[in-house]
Amino acid sequence: MNPQRPNKPKETAFVDSYTPALLAQVSELISGEFHVIVQANGFEVSDWRVLSTLSNSEPISIGRLAQVSVTKQPTVTRLLDRMEAQGYVKRVPHETDRRVTLIRITPRGQKLVLALIEQAKAHEEQVLAPLGKEKAEELKATLRLLIDLHRPPA
Repeated sequence: MNPQRPNKPKETAFVDSYTPALLAQVSELISGEFHVIVQANGFEVSDWRVLSTLSNSEPISIGRLAQVSVTKQPTVTRLLDRMEAQGYVKRVPHETDRRVTLIRITPRGQKLVLALIEQAKAHEEQVLAPLGKEKAEELKATLRLLIDLHRPPA
């Protein structure tokens, strides 16, 4: 016979309240859902990350591209070699720093990634719908702030 114990609150596992673990889990789950769509459209995930990062943006350095696309810099360099040969991206010199090479998407690369970006927006809308517009915007603002606070200098 077990004596009754008073109800005490169940302890939360460390990873269930640790922000980096939560961010990693949600990223993996949500990205994983969309990566199925990326691959069904004939893209490699790394190609998608690079082209979507460059889409409709100013030219950026290879280092910044690696950070934003969450891809290791040597991998980005190899991807860029292939994508440049295919006409999807172009390397351009930095205006004031000859040591820095910038990358921009070409019209051909933009056209290639455009339909997938529309699918990504639809997926994001579906993911965020349960939060409501206000909470979804607040979440994105908070994530952008955390990125700004922790991003290494360019």
